[in-house]
Amino acid sequence: IKMFHYGTFPEDFIWGVSSSAYQIEGGWNADGKGPSIWDKFTQAPGNIPENANGNIACDSYNRLDEDFFMLKALKVKSYRFSLSWSRIFPDGTRSSLNQKGVDYYNRLINGLVARGITPMVTLYYWDLPQALQDIGGWESVQMINLFNDYCDFCFATFGDRVKFWITFNQPHTIAWAGYGTGAMPPNVNNPGSAPYEVAHNLIKAHATAYHTYDDNYRASQGGLVSIALDADWVEPYDVNVHREILAADRAMQFRLGWFAHPIFKNGDYPEAMKQQILAKSELQDLSESRLPLFTEEEKNLIKGTADAFCINHYTTKIVNHVTDKLAPPSYQSDRDIVETQETDSPTTAIKEQRAVAWGLRRLLNWIKEEYGDPDIYISENGAALEAGTLWDDINRVFFYKTYIDEALKAHELDGVKVKGYIATSLMDSFEWLNGYKLGFGLHHVDFSNTNRPRTPKYSAHYYYQIMKDNAKYNSFKSPKKKND
Repeated sequence: IKMFHYGTFPEDFIWGVSSSAYQIEGGWNADGKGPSIWDKFTQAPGNIPENANGNIACDSYNRLDEDFFMLKALKVKSYRFSLSWSRIFPDGTRSSLNQKGVDYYNRLINGLVARGITPMVTLYYWDLPQALQDIGGWESVQMINLFNDYCDFCFATFGDRVKFWITFNQPHTIAWAGYGTGAMPPNVNNPGSAPYEVAHNLIKAHATAYHTYDDNYRASQGGLVSIALDADWVEPYDVNVHREILAADRAMQFRLGWFAHPIFKNGDYPEAMKQQILAKSELQDLSESRLPLFTEEEKNLIKGTADAFCINHYTTKIVNHVTDKLAPPSYQSDRDIVETQETDSPTTAIKEQRAVAWGLRRLLNWIKEEYGDPDIYISENGAALEAGTLWDDINRVFFYKTYIDEALKAHELDGVKVKGYIATSLMDSFEWLNGYKLGFGLHHVDFSNTNRPRTPKYSAHYYYQIMKDNAKYNSFKSPKKKND
């Protein structure tokens, strides 16, 4: 087998890097910004290693010029960043509008456009205004209109320059980590029903915002609206056993299909989910399924509400069939699967995220077959390394070399419409529940220095070369030390 494929992406391929507001901005209460659920969570002692938080982070609120310098030096075509809802609307509603927050994002967007970099803007990357959590957060249907009003404002204010919008980042994470395990804010631990209720509201909120763009802005602005879904690839434990293949498909439907099936297929949840959760709910003596129903009108509202398929991807797991427990009810046990590591692959700093490059090609092909051959953007992909990896991040270079090559195979050999690739991330930043203990950055940030200096790692030089050659050689030379 020829392991490594030499080829190129098309000239108009979108290469980019990513970040998110809470991870990099800092300025958590600067110039009228309101608190978010992540401010509240991280500021309470004991929640994050070393009591770290995003109060300052990379200080991008005050250091736009340094960020522009990195982006310009990389020569990326696109920069994916997110807007902080509570920086724009401190209490989550339009009546609280904070002009200084709007000014900040205008400076960011204008600076990118002036440098020939396309803004790819995420409207919601987990940092819900605390004021909206106080009235029920995503468990409440009133969030649908509140989110729509925020999106409407952003389309109207920034849409003359922003042509690529992402409504939600990883709704699966919001629903499961936020409301199932409760590991992430708002820390609701109700795994049997809250994730399904929240996902239901997120899907409707996404579709409503999509139609607002469609009805009021698309004709004049001509942009794209999508949603960034996340999925591991899953490989059946034994491809010769039908039950194991069904289990792997079920894993994909519960992770990706939960959101992609309604949005990209028919406005409704996957059959595998509907059947599983109904069967479990009946065995639990419930009068109806824990998975909510969409009305016919809602299905029509939801289906077809994305102009491209955006996928965040990091790793691959092995899946087995298991008959899981009934009590207590949980999304986790609804799936009747067990996931294990792909142990032949290299580890990263996150033990659940081994570097399994071949899984990306399989995932891209699955999306192509399952969802009608959409345009696909890989909206996040990267490797975590222990903090303090300053220059020679050779493992990350190997990660990018192999993963990008699998995306290239999917594009050139399999005919998957891969349109763009966004590396995670521009620089080391606040890594959620891991604080500053690990980083995904192409650039190192010295968090012990008040100036937060940014330094390119070997991976930044490598990624620059890949983008410059459109992955042609995907060349792999040993790093030169700085003093050579």
